[in-house]
Amino acid sequence: MLEFIRTHQRLMQFLLLLIIFPSFAFVGIQSYSRFGDADNVVAKVGNQPITQQELEIAQREQIERIKKMFGGQVDPKLFDTPEAKKNALDGLIAQKAISIEATHKRLMPSESQIQSVVLASFPSLADPSLSKEDRIKFYNEIAQEQGMSVAGLQSRIAQGMMRQTINVSVQGTAFVPKTVAAHLADINNQEREVQQLFFKSADYLSQVKITDDMLKDYYNKNDAAFSIPEQAKAEYVVLNNDAVASQVTVNDDEIKAYYEQNKKRYSIEEQRRASHILIAVNKSASDKDKAAAKAKAEGLLAQVRKDPSKFGKLAKEFSQDPGSAEHDGDLGFFEKGAMVKPFEDAVYKLKQGEISDLVQSDFGYHIIQLTGIKPGKVKSLEEVQGDIAAEIKKQKAAKKFAELAEIFTNTVYEQADSLKPAAEKLKLMISTADNLTRQPNPAVAPTAPFNNAKFLNALFSDDAIKNKRNTDAVEVAPNTLIAGRIIEYKPATKRPFNEVQQIVRERVTQLEAAKLAEKAGQAKLAALKAKDDAAGFADTKMVSRAKEGEIDHAAFTDVMKADVTQLPAFVGVEMPGKGYDIYRINKVGQAATPDKAKVAADQQQFETGLAQQEMVAYIDALKQKSKVKILKPIVIDTASTDSK
Repeated sequence: MLEFIRTHQRLMQFLLLLIIFPSFAFVGIQSYSRFGDADNVVAKVGNQPITQQELEIAQREQIERIKKMFGGQVDPKLFDTPEAKKNALDGLIAQKAISIEATHKRLMPSESQIQSVVLASFPSLADPSLSKEDRIKFYNEIAQEQGMSVAGLQSRIAQGMMRQTINVSVQGTAFVPKTVAAHLADINNQEREVQQLFFKSADYLSQVKITDDMLKDYYNKNDAAFSIPEQAKAEYVVLNNDAVASQVTVNDDEIKAYYEQNKKRYSIEEQRRASHILIAVNKSASDKDKAAAKAKAEGLLAQVRKDPSKFGKLAKEFSQDPGSAEHDGDLGFFEKGAMVKPFEDAVYKLKQGEISDLVQSDFGYHIIQLTGIKPGKVKSLEEVQGDIAAEIKKQKAAKKFAELAEIFTNTVYEQADSLKPAAEKLKLMISTADNLTRQPNPAVAPTAPFNNAKFLNALFSDDAIKNKRNTDAVEVAPNTLIAGRIIEYKPATKRPFNEVQQIVRERVTQLEAAKLAEKAGQAKLAALKAKDDAAGFADTKMVSRAKEGEIDHAAFTDVMKADVTQLPAFVGVEMPGKGYDIYRINKVGQAATPDKAKVAADQQQFETGLAQQEMVAYIDALKQKSKVKILKPIVIDTASTDSK
């Protein structure tokens, strides 16, 4: 019941947002790129670009989602692969395609709907103690943490809502008939008794014969496996809030003026603590029910008047507010505006320890005891001057950054043979970084400005490499600009054959051994299909789609797909890097009949799977309709992968 007493707070929060949000529409973060981001576009969906920065953000979010799933125990290097980048790009393309379709169908959410989502995502915005300026500041900080402007964050939320509308519409139509679900459940619960005969690659190593031509052929066909990527040593300068803040000062008069103008912000309102006994009755109840509830409340009031020490005991026994009853009726401390008006008015008329008369609200009849008072106060200037100084300094730095950013951008461009003029003019430090490549180094913090993909792309441009000129000022994060120049460059080279000959020999030997194992396995498989022979097979194992058991996952699908119209059946499976497996399928049966709950769960699972398939098909159709163009393909080097 206590939650109902406090419900009017939501209305207050909503009204606050209606006041706050219009001001956000005109707030933004300026970009300082001189020539635009045409070279930074990796793909286009219709006329909508996907930039390198968007791709990087998507990859970071991908890593964070996986980290949350596994409690943070994830190595970021696992995601620094072409496959992971391609998955992230595919996801962005799908989002853009859905957003275009949603816009075409006029599914843009209303301002109030967007505000509701923002409030649910960032409830701190509705804190009534925050001033309008604090809310705008807080919202800016949220946007900056996401690497975008306020307008960009609002647009992103709106786009997400539109995509969700389409997603629900498409997936909500999925339906699997019970007969189909039952058939799928039977397939899912089917068990197969199998035996394994494994031809290990290691057992054939002694039979491998290697020639020099084989080694050189492998070496020549796998350049990527033996190449040393191009590297550079560079110097760079960074203009960010920290660099600007060091040049900003705040005096006592500014601190005092800010304090006087924002004194309400540092005020703490009086808080009161109360306990209550609630006899609940709905405001639409009959007169008879209301009279009965009032009579019961009056009886309890007489008891607590007679012996106030029994208030807690009676509250625990008779109060119909379960949230507070278990705590002897205690509601804790609260400010004005936290409770419904009749309740609040009564509390603020009481003296410490006093018990109220019956108080009627929409929830019933209350008996209230005031148990504590925390007087309101205003924090002194001495208490908050450190926070005020930091806030003023931050505001000044933001303003100064906008001024210095233009100077920084112009200077590194116009005096492109050296970073020294920009560093001296803006009092910045020139730093160096070694062993840089075209791709960010996963061993270096992704927040390091010189390890940003956008900056590295500029640093390894033809002009920067050949002429050793400054890069343009590159925005690598909100209010963070970097410019650099190459001082040493090493082109990509391939390690000499003599240097890697032993590595080549080991890899070729493994590949040839695997071929021999596969050849022997396939010969044995052909013989078994002609004439059954159980000799050499391992002990039997039971596998099903619901339980793979001890069978290797790489072979599981082939075993479960095998034709079992005639038993025993045999399946041969190549095991990359390991050898060749043969499975003998002896029996096929059904697991125990599942209970109703399991059947219902299976039905739901099948419908979810169908819904996802329909969504994938829908997205594929949207991609075709939007004419997706990949401008910078992410190449997956299958040759080097196979050679490992």
